[in-house]
Amino acid sequence: MTGRGRRGSLQRRAASTPSSLPAAPAPRSRRCRLALPRDPDMACAQGARRLLAAAALLGFLQASSSFEVKDQSGKICIIADMTVAFSVEYKSNGQKEFAHFFLPQNATVGPQSSCGKGNTSHPLLVLDFGAGHSLSLNFSEHADKYEVEELVFHYNLSDATLFHNSTAGVKRVSHKTIIQAYMGTKYRCISSKQVNMKNVNVTFSNVTLEAYLTNGTFSINKTECADDMVSTTAVVPTTPKQTTSQVPTTTSPVPTVSPSSPAVGKYNVTGPNGTCVLAYMGLQLNITYPKKDEKMGLDVLNFIPHNTTSSGSCNNTSAILNLTFEKTRVIFHFVLNATAEKFFLQGVNVSTTLPSEAKDPRFEASNNSMSELRATVGNSYKCSAEENLQVTDKALVNVFNVQIQVFKIDGDKFGAVEECQLDENNMLIPIIVGAALAGLVLIVLIAYLIGRKRSHAGYQTI
Repeated sequence: MTGRGRRGSLQRRAASTPSSLPAAPAPRSRRCRLALPRDPDMACAQGARRLLAAAALLGFLQASSSFEVKDQSGKICIIADMTVAFSVEYKSNGQKEFAHFFLPQNATVGPQSSCGKGNTSHPLLVLDFGAGHSLSLNFSEHADKYEVEELVFHYNLSDATLFHNSTAGVKRVSHKTIIQAYMGTKYRCISSKQVNMKNVNVTFSNVTLEAYLTNGTFSINKTECADDMVSTTAVVPTTPKQTTSQVPTTTSPVPTVSPSSPAVGKYNVTGPNGTCVLAYMGLQLNITYPKKDEKMGLDVLNFIPHNTTSSGSCNNTSAILNLTFEKTRVIFHFVLNATAEKFFLQGVNVSTTLPSEAKDPRFEASNNSMSELRATVGNSYKCSAEENLQVTDKALVNVFNVQIQVFKIDGDKFGAVEECQLDENNMLIPIIVGAALAGLVLIVLIAYLIGRKRSHAGYQTI
């Protein structure tokens, strides 16, 4: 197996876009001499500094890279072009800290990567970067489809450049993903897709990948992800359920209205000592299912608050919030970590009735090993961004504009707010971009002032 990494989109753009930065500005061009006749070297140096600063900024803004896996004969079997952002929670001197970073363009295809060997092993893409970090995509084939069966992320907390004052060693987290495509098609997903694991969030965006390649390059046909797809089934105005039968597909979808964000509802549970669960959130259920014609369907259901009933129970260490809308029920199970004085969502159970086209209309799924919506007892957890709670590889519960507090609630009012990691990321990116732009402006201004001072120094007062 051989691999090749870093076929960055910045390089590709430079070849196709007239406004791209030149690879190396001429040190003594005629333009430089005309700009400042007294000191052409200085003028060219200023131009070079400006171009390098702009290139650095563009490199920061564009983190997409392309990677290939080849077999022993040099034949390409996997291509992946994607942007990946990481957010990791860790301990620094006993305090909770977050590290935010991207998959760098100089990441390399690791030697463990493989094209697989028949039924004995499956294709594997391993991307190594930094001081002992790696991201692995394990592919598998089922009938006429292939999928990323498991996502594995190894991160080295001893890397002081990312994790300050942490020496906890290498950690491993994994997740069963829902990336799936038809054989002979490339998987395409422009939308951002977040994968939540223990203490780690991995966000994929602008993804194009394909495994089991036969011609060494991306296929013409594509399978689009559910987030990029739009509904193709007419929706009766009085019915909140929206269904599509085009996941996955190899043809372009017909442009129609995509499912809107659900309305925010207020739900609560009362226990022996008063309110024990207080929740504001919009709730959406996404289910992929096999149809009778062997194709895959997507069922999207937005809960309507005034038609949703809530119930539940609680004790000193556990709380249940049961939400029922029409024939669909979602049960949230919260628990208390008394040692850390934290509450969190440990389990979600989903049951619903699918459209008549489904091979099995009755659907049930559960996940009791979660660690989501975490906050200190007495405080409330809040997240304005959409959060995806993966129940199984076929069921997602999406919550919007959520604010929730469990156990210690004073007077049916939320306590102090603990912001989610997603909101922190959304605030951090504009700050970094703004700082980069401000730095670029400052560099150009300093270069201009220095150039102006030096150009005047060549003349004598009469």
